Amino acid sequence: MACLELDSSQFLLNGDGNVIGSPFDIQLECNSFTGSKAVQDHSRYTLPSQCTNAPDPPPLPGTSYGAHRTSRNAKACRCVPEEIQDFWDRMFFEAYQYDLRVLTEDGNEVMSHSCVVGIKSPVLRAMLEEAKVQGGIRHILIPGVPSEAVHVFIRFLYSSRFEQYQMKRYVLHLLVLSHVFSVPSLKRVCINQLETSLLSPENVVDILQLARLCDAPRLSLVCTRMIIGDFKAITQTEGWRVMRQANPSLEQELLESLVEEDTKRQERARRLEENKVYLQLHEAMEALIHICRDGCRTIGPRDQTLKSSQAVCRFPACKGIELLLRHFSACKMRVPGGCANCKRIWQLLELHSRMCSATETCHVPLCRHFKDKMQHLSRKEEAKWNLLVSKVLESKATTSSISERRTFPSLKT
Repeated sequence: MACLELDSSQFLLNGDGNVIGSPFDIQLECNSFTGSKAVQDHSRYTLPSQCTNAPDPPPLPGTSYGAHRTSRNAKACRCVPEEIQDFWDRMFFEAYQYDLRVLTEDGNEVMSHSCVVGIKSPVLRAMLEEAKVQGGIRHILIPGVPSEAVHVFIRFLYSSRFEQYQMKRYVLHLLVLSHVFSVPSLKRVCINQLETSLLSPENVVDILQLARLCDAPRLSLVCTRMIIGDFKAITQTEGWRVMRQANPSLEQELLESLVEEDTKRQERARRLEENKVYLQLHEAMEALIHICRDGCRTIGPRDQTLKSSQAVCRFPACKGIELLLRHFSACKMRVPGGCANCKRIWQLLELHSRMCSATETCHVPLCRHFKDKMQHLSRKEEAKWNLLVSKVLESKATTSSISERRTFPSLKT
């Protein structure tokens, strides 16, 4: 008999997640037929050798446009009604006209229907094809897990339902069963349950190893992040001690991930500190222009008289720049190396000249002097100053964009 290929991603759902409104299409290696009986009849015959160049036959009625129309209209209705789920639950619990017994290692058995089990799991379908039939009943064995977990597993194949206390108790067994028997819908449910409520420092190491074996990369990533975030406490658990002996390569991988995460954290802290310095320089530039153009506190504009009453200054760096300017105008230090405060104000004035675009109308002292000095700098010094100017401007732009994102939701409400 030719190999049958049935979609088992969702019972009553096709591969795109749409409700099937037509008979199941069972695909052979050459053509597609409807119904299992047609497969058995047509698979016995082959075309004569003289007809090998004949064109392919047209599709069966309703398999092209009709199926496409049904699936397109069904996309908006993905939820299975509760009455349908109740029906499949009754069919499972009552085992009406069952033709399959699923045996467990402890001697228990679960009555079910081979058509339902085979459609939901391609692995179980292959087991059913090789199973022995006794009195019209097939028998298959699912070893390695408790009979209660097998019961929950088979019920999920019918109605996609489970009891929460059963899921909490057998979630690891169900994850293994979903992977071994290729039931992706159950695997998604198990992964979601573990990620949202069942992960803990005591079991995260065991779940990480199981996630890697069951091809669950998202769950593996969540476990790794949890271990790195609480590394000291998790290394004291029994699961970690067992993992060190049984899987030392995983321990080495986790240690490397911890070092990498720590390096990234230090790099982020360094960049934040750098951005903080660049933002302070930008605020100092704004305060310098404000003092030289408008005047503030005790220092007035170069060509104007300071007003007696001044409003509250909105520039946070204004007071510090004012003290530097006062010191700069009165400093008499004449020693090798010069005054540190005077050097600082010289650097601020030069930085302003490189950021200033209004040389003719600028009120900041020495702005034109430093612009003329730019013409005589080396290429290395010029590149260093240009990099500093770009960093200062980027820090202000980044801060402004973050402020806009924070205030925009409040404006909408």
